[in-house]
Amino acid sequence: PIGRPEPLIGRLEESQVNALVPTTQAEAARVPVPEKKQEEKKAAPAAKVPTEPAAEIDYADFAKVALKVGKVLAAEPVPKADKLLKLTVDVGEGTPRTIAAGIALSYRLEQLVGRNVVVVANLKPRALRGIESRGMLLAAGADEKCLSLVDPGPLPPGSEVK
Repeated sequence: PIGRPEPLIGRLEESQVNALVPTTQAEAARVPVPEKKQEEKKAAPAAKVPTEPAAEIDYADFAKVALKVGKVLAAEPVPKADKLLKLTVDVGEGTPRTIAAGIALSYRLEQLVGRNVVVVANLKPRALRGIESRGMLLAAGADEKCLSLVDPGPLPPGSEVK
């Protein structure tokens, strides 16, 4: 026989909860917030929270961005880069493009090959870790570990995204 089970924490009555939880903003301002220890501050990653909204642009500026459907033909890791992958992407131009994308923490190589993606096709080429990247993939997410690529659906490479 093990014995009789007992609750680890006693039940709180509504009056006890109300005494603990501030009901007005003034009361909430008086509740002290404990500071984190130095070790916790170093261990916790800084959240990327925008402090100001992005600046508004004219439609003419946005219209300059060429978004196209691309199909990932090949993917490989970039040496000495934890977040970067070297992708070969068909964007309907006859010759595939090389695009360096910081999605290695969110996707395995086999998840990318054959997948359709949205590519910013008219960016100036940029060297990243010795790779000339000729575009950018559109993705959304809170950080590098939980990115989700924008899926254009089963459209052919080179299709315009509007």
